[in-house]
Amino acid sequence: MAQQPATLHLDISDEHFRMDSEEVRKARAAHWYARTDWGIAVLSYEDSSFLLKNPFLTQGSAKWPSQHGVVDGHFDSWWQKTLLVLEGDEHNRIRRLVNPAFSARRIAPLHSRFRALADSLIDEWIDDGRTEFASRFAAPYATRILCMMLGIDEHDWKKIHELASTIGLGLGITIQENIAQIDEAIVELTQYAEFLVRSRRESPRGDILSTLVEARDEDAGKLSDQELINLIILLIFAGIDTTRNQLALAVDAFSKQQDQWEKLAAHPDRYAARAVEEALRVNPIGRWISREAADTFQHKERTIEKGTTVHLFTLTSATDPAAFDDPDRIDLDADRAPHFAFGGGLHHCLGHFVARADIGVALSAMATRMTGLRVGEGAEWLPDSGNTGANKLPITFTARS
Repeated sequence: MAQQPATLHLDISDEHFRMDSEEVRKARAAHWYARTDWGIAVLSYEDSSFLLKNPFLTQGSAKWPSQHGVVDGHFDSWWQKTLLVLEGDEHNRIRRLVNPAFSARRIAPLHSRFRALADSLIDEWIDDGRTEFASRFAAPYATRILCMMLGIDEHDWKKIHELASTIGLGLGITIQENIAQIDEAIVELTQYAEFLVRSRRESPRGDILSTLVEARDEDAGKLSDQELINLIILLIFAGIDTTRNQLALAVDAFSKQQDQWEKLAAHPDRYAARAVEEALRVNPIGRWISREAADTFQHKERTIEKGTTVHLFTLTSATDPAAFDDPDRIDLDADRAPHFAFGGGLHHCLGHFVARADIGVALSAMATRMTGLRVGEGAEWLPDSGNTGANKLPITFTARS
């Protein structure tokens, strides 16, 4: 019997752990998975694709707080009931209700507003030849688009962004040290969501929030009050966090490939969608997708015991040389296999049409207005754990004439 190759251990709890490190590449070359302190990490594209469809694997993020010593409190209570971790009929019922509000057809009419917002933000600093991208573009752009989508007053964007960013710390490995402020943010955002529900009941506006409140009030069996509040918190948090951080990651990726940036600038209509997919492939905000074995099953030579946490590494699978040519480089003309940055299966990201649209508009707007894009000194990145992004991203450029 042939001896199986040895699996390596990856310390994904280390704040210095990097998904694009030589350590991870070595582990991927050695075997299809690696061991971690929180279950196994699936590294290859082939195995990630197969396991995402495996019926024995259910959403595995529910354990994330407890794996870091957080077993009670406001964040934990909200997290255990959020759509991200629900399963079965409960998940399907809520998702069916919300899906139509985030369809591509509903998003399409907003593209011109996205572009107008992007241009107005760029106008503020385009003549300077430099800016701090995270705070002067990514944050206001992501948050104000979320306000557009939900019908929230855009003047509230700074406070909403602050709360969403704080809750976002709950998805990182520093959750325990930040849990007090995360819990406070959940309480404050809960109160804000309750205010929004009251205001829509009094004065419906035809926006997504009004649609959800109307569905709740017409048939209480569709959505409870608490489910509605939990859903609004999720939409605010996830809608802001994903776009803000993925924009910074995309800018960082394109800054290393000027030829592809110029290609996007020359043909934005042709390449905008591809630019989003390539940025998500080589530098995704979601570094892994968590699943849990609902029952014991066999995959290849490995018996995966019931209760095992399985992390499907999105970056390593989407840059797997066994599945992609020149995998670490953006190529806007390449015909690539699908990446898993938005997850897969029943838990595929609810807002992926929104994220794809607003990121594509933003990248097109920037590429057509600036050349020589570079990331300057002083960039500050979140840990490369479940979700990542930039706290600060200074960039330099030359305005196009």
